Amino acid sequence: MSDTSPTDSVAELFEAQRDRLRAVAHRMLGSHVDAEDVVQEAWLRLSRQDTATIHNLAGWLTTVVGRISLDVLRSRQARPEASYDGRLSELIVTVDDGLAPEDEVTLADSVGLALLVVLESLGPSERLAFVLHDLFAVPFDEIGHILGKSTAAAKMLASRARRKVQATEQRPAVVGRAHREVIQAFLAAARRGDFEGLLRVLDPEVKLTAATPDGVVVILGATQVAAGAQLSAGAAARGRTVLINGRPGIVSWREDGTPLSVIAFTVTEGRITAITLVTHPARLASIDLPDPV
Repeated sequence: MSDTSPTDSVAELFEAQRDRLRAVAHRMLGSHVDAEDVVQEAWLRLSRQDTATIHNLAGWLTTVVGRISLDVLRSRQARPEASYDGRLSELIVTVDDGLAPEDEVTLADSVGLALLVVLESLGPSERLAFVLHDLFAVPFDEIGHILGKSTAAAKMLASRARRKVQATEQRPAVVGRAHREVIQAFLAAARRGDFEGLLRVLDPEVKLTAATPDGVVVILGATQVAAGAQLSAGAAARGRTVLINGRPGIVSWREDGTPLSVIAFTVTEGRITAITLVTHPARLASIDLPDPV
């Protein structure tokens, strides 16, 4: 007589799928923490399910993880600040040592960051369709079932996402150097108090997200961001340039060597479209930072 209970058997089957499910969720959400939460929720749902009614466990779990991830993405879209705090630990900071732009791309790809950056620009449904089909070979009829759409609609979403990804991948190598120049122009204008100069390098709909000891603050619009840019630039002037998730950024330290701030920039078509400012001590402590200069 076997000593293995049905629950043990289900747990073993789930564990055999865990790594794949975690990979799916991470590609969907770009956060190891969020991916772990999604996989744990999938296990809880499986544990409450009559497994005799599940004919394809791998497919069932993929559907569940996809739906939970989709809910998380939609929640982020509705409340951008809600996802920010939980994903701070995902910031990967490396020294900007003047690598050629093509080497920077290789570096970003080597840690899986380049694709995640591109995926952030996709809508939730596009991202799910692209990730599940192109990265994990899930059939379009199953993707349509997760999204509540037809198979044809799922194909269209994946195709649209694929075009965006390919367009980003095909940008010229000079993008790395061009990004640096935009950031330097922003910092120079901020130090001079050149409001018009700031507006020239800021996208009209730029978003500044700041994690401070007082909480998360989101500022929208070039005028508002430019008005407060001088404070950030003062800290940046005492720091060093870095790459943050393969994108340009600044890290600054206090005189005693403790980190003061991390500033990350997103540049699109020659203008800054997003700025992430981290001054919260606990969040700074969670990021692996290079040594002060």
